[in-house]
Formats: sequence, C-alpha cells, structure tokens
Amino acid sequence: MKKPTSKKPAAIKYAIVPKDLGAHLFDVTVSVAAPSPDGQVFALPAWIPGSYMIREFSRNIVQIRAESNGKPVALTKLDKHSWQAVPVAGALTVQYEVYAWDLSVRAAHLDQTHGFFNGTSVYLRVLGQEQTAHEVDIQRPPDAAAKTWRVATSLPELGAKRYGFGTYVAGGYDELIDHPVEMGDFALATFKAHGIAHDIVVSGRVPNLDMARLQADLKAICETQIAFFEPRTRRAPMDRYVFLTLAVGDGYGGLEHRASTALICARADLPSSAAPRTADIGEGYLKFLGLCSHEYFHTWNVKRIKPAAFAPYDLQNETYTPLLWLFEGFTSYYDDLMLVRSGIIGEAAYLKLLGKAVSGVLRGSGRTKQSVADSSFDAWGKYYRQDENAPNAIVSYYGKGSLIALAFDLTIRAKTGGKKSLDDVMLALWQRYGRDFYPSVGRGVTEAEVEALFDEISGLKLKPLFDKYVRGTADLPLARLYAPFGVKIEDARKNAKPAFDVGTGRDGGDCKLTQVHEDGAAQQAGLSAGDILVAVEGLRVSGNPSNLDALLSRYKVGDTVAVHAFRRDELMTFSVQLQGDRVPDVKLSLVDERKKGAGPARPSAVR
Repeated sequence: MKKPTSKKPAAIKYAIVPKDLGAHLFDVTVSVAAPSPDGQVFALPAWIPGSYMIREFSRNIVQIRAESNGKPVALTKLDKHSWQAVPVAGALTVQYEVYAWDLSVRAAHLDQTHGFFNGTSVYLRVLGQEQTAHEVDIQRPPDAAAKTWRVATSLPELGAKRYGFGTYVAGGYDELIDHPVEMGDFALATFKAHGIAHDIVVSGRVPNLDMARLQADLKAICETQIAFFEPRTRRAPMDRYVFLTLAVGDGYGGLEHRASTALICARADLPSSAAPRTADIGEGYLKFLGLCSHEYFHTWNVKRIKPAAFAPYDLQNETYTPLLWLFEGFTSYYDDLMLVRSGIIGEAAYLKLLGKAVSGVLRGSGRTKQSVADSSFDAWGKYYRQDENAPNAIVSYYGKGSLIALAFDLTIRAKTGGKKSLDDVMLALWQRYGRDFYPSVGRGVTEAEVEALFDEISGLKLKPLFDKYVRGTADLPLARLYAPFGVKIEDARKNAKPAFDVGTGRDGGDCKLTQVHEDGAAQQAGLSAGDILVAVEGLRVSGNPSNLDALLSRYKVGDTVAVHAFRRDELMTFSVQLQGDRVPDVKLSLVDERKKGAGPARPSAVR
C-alpha cells in the first residue's frame, strides 16, 4: 500500500491514547476540518468485516463530547451508534472514551500487558467524508510501566517510525479500519516473501519461542500463496504484511485484513526452541499454521475478491450474501492444501486433516436441513449466534464449504483429464474481480457470475453440483469422486462402543450436557442440553471428560441404564437405552493400485 503523495493536511484527524491501562480505557479524538453545514453526523460501525454479527461497538463508548473554537458543541444521539453535532463555523472536534476489555481478534483490549484495537471499535466515522485522507496519531500510554512499548500495524507511517508511536495515514475510512494495531512489548521478526516484507509480531509470554522456525514456515506458506495467485509475476497485492499474534493460555481465532491478520492462539501451539526439531509437526503448531494459512489466503479471497454485497460494506447494518461458502469454505479448503504445496506437511498429514474435516461435517444432522447457501445468508442470525441446538439445525459454510471445494476440484480434474482444476477457477476469479489490485475492477462478484465462471473455465456443466450441494443439502459423494485418484475413504468408528450421543463440558466438578444430538440415546430418553449429570446406575458422573465414557464402557449397546440428572434445581431420573457410537471417524488412505489417466494420483500432487 502506497502512502498518499499529497502534502495537503488530512481533512480527518484522529488521536488515540491508551489513557488508563487498569481501567481499560482508550481516549480518542476526531477532528474534522470542514464539518457538514447541516450538522456533522458521526457513527461507529455496528460490525467488523469478516465477522458477521452485529456487535454494537458503540456500547463501549463511556462518554462523549464535542467542541468547536474552544466552546462546547451539543451532540444529539440519533440511534444506538450515531451522533449529530449542531452546525458550527470552523473545525469540529469530538472526544470520547472507549472501554476496551474484549480479548478477541474482533474488538479492542487494553491492560498493563498490551493494547490492541480494530478501527471499527475506536474510530467514529465522519459521514459524508469517508473518501478523504484520514490521519491517526497513536500516542504512548502515560503509564510509566509502558515506556518500552512499541506499535505494530500495517498502516503506512506518516510521521511515525516503523514500530513507533506517532502519526499514520490512510486514504479513506475503509482503509483506516482495515489495519488493526497492537502495542506492547512484543517479539518481532521479519522475513521476505517474493520481495515483500512480512512481520511476525507475538504478544504474550511465550518462553523459548522458536521464531526462526516460524519465519521459515510462514515464508514457505506465503510464497506458495503469492505464486498461486500470480504464477508469472510473483507479485503480492500489498507492500507489506503483518501477522499480529496474541498468545494466551487457551485460545484460537483469526480475522483477516487487507495487509495483516489478527490472530489469537494458545502459547503451547507456538514452536519452542527448547524442544528438539522433528519431521513431524505437533498438532497444536499445525493448527496454528493452518490458521495463518487461512487468514493469509483471505488477502485475495474476500479482501479483494468480494461478494457484490460487500462492495462496499454497509457498516451499520447486516449485509447478506449467500456466497460465504465460497469465501470461507474455499479458503478452508486451500488453507490445508497450501500446507502441502509449501512442503510443510506431507500426504499422510494432509489426509488426516481431511478425514477430520469430513467427520466434522457428518457429525451434525443440521447438514440435512440447511444448505451452505442458506447458512451463508443466515450467518448473522444463526452461524454467529449458535446455541446448544446448532449441530441439529445448521451446517457450517466453513466445513461443508471446504468439502464442496474438494468435490469441485476432483470433478473438474477427473472430467478434464487433469487439464483443468479448481485452481483455474480461483485464478479467473482473481483476475476478473481482484479489487484494489487490477485497476479495471470496481465491483464484487454475484452468485450468477460465480456459477457461470465455473462452467466457463472448466468447460463443464456444473449446475447439478450447485443444485445438490450448494443450494441443496445432499451429502458429497467423496468416496466416488476420490476413487479415480487412488484415495480410499472409510468410516473407521467402532460401532460397538456404547454412547449417549451428547456433547459435555465441565460445570465446576460436575458434567454438564452442552449438546444433545438429534435422535441420539440421550435425546430419546428426554435428557436436554444444560442438564447436569449426577449418576449412571448409582455411580457418580464427574466433570472429567473421560469419566462418562468409562462408566458407559461397562455396558453393551442396547443396554438400558438409569441416569440421574439435575435440570435447574430439580433432580430427574431418565432411562437411557445405549446406542452405538454415532460419531464419524472418517479415514482417507492411498491405495496401492491407482487408476491412470484421470489426473494426479495424490492430493499433494495438485499443482
């Protein structure tokens, strides 16, 4: 991203100060050189792009006031996230405090250990002036304990030095809010991927962090993805990229941005220089690399290739699209595939990950009731507001969307004799709809254009796949689709294992039912999510996750057991007839004899 070349002062200026670390308060001011003569309106976004839920960030504004020419200016609240100032002659300044105590990648967090914020949580939008240059002065905390803090962000520097407090600049409001900021005493390393600097920032205590390994692995992933979208030029769509990572005791999540990503992970998932390096990547570190791969792929797929509904974003209201299966699901397919192509993992590890993905989709009966197109559209009210009945009612456009990508890939490869693949479709999407990279592109892609592009690029008629698996709820015939490529799929679960078919969690020292799966033994007996299991046949059920399984292992499938449970404060008795374990355990393996002539024989061989 290039700095604005004009020397004209920005019309919109912000200053943000980590004012009180213990009270978790940012002090923010926004100054408008030429406010609207009708009375300037300000609004804080109701949601953040990439996280499809109304979060009402304005609820964290503790107090707000305005002034012009040194005199107070009245503000009228128009709705839950908007204010209007009375008309003034001259510049207008609004000052407000933001409470920041959301330890996630979506909002803002501030304490004595670090500060983090997304622009959507702290920058009031100046309505009508979103396209002008925006400047922000990120100031040092007054707390003496924070004197060694630095700043990490992908925002272009104006007066600030790299990693320093000071002024930064954006070409407009949309750009301003797309560069999260981390401040604190963080670990830092830089590598180049096809000539572009990539920073790794790790906040939180991580003893013996193996930054060298992290640099090498992320470099391989990033270079593979850049080459995937620009095979000829190896040109990245940004001038610099930043991985902002917060390491905690237990956490997982990421949010994509145009030149950075905000990540949260368990510190145990990061590599340790004290541990011996082995060829096998630990499960936790593999999960973290997969997360990094996923968010980095979004640099193209959703940040620049956008659904038409997101071009531009309506930041005050829900913005519906039935295409999240493409932008999140296909990204979930390619994130693991990029680990293979970059050489991070091999065939066996990839097939294991794929088996888990298939098992996860097959676990919930919601997949038979909701299509991924409907799941995408309903993300605002269902996927991002999941309750205990979610597995029985909804399907994940991430999980099933990734399998749909696999199905399209295998279908195209098989029917074209390996001459075409899903890669070709993704490249065409990028070249035709890569906003902010290809100058001729000025809009997002519609559902009809997506489907037409699949047919055009593949040379096939793929409407039946869209009808059955995207708009419909049919299970994907992956065993049949994989057969020509020498891959066998089977369910390796042991049906003899007796089970309640529930999800459980700790409630103090007790076992709480978090989910009760449709038509499972527990549901048929009348147990419900939220019930606290007390005893099975007179023996106490503890909060230890393995305790319930150990108790049930003493019985056979078909046996009936007496179960005592509390529902609220009432003790209830249930008679549960045990079923065989219905949790899928899908395994993928390579067969010895491979059919020839249908394209690549192994998933890791895809170009």
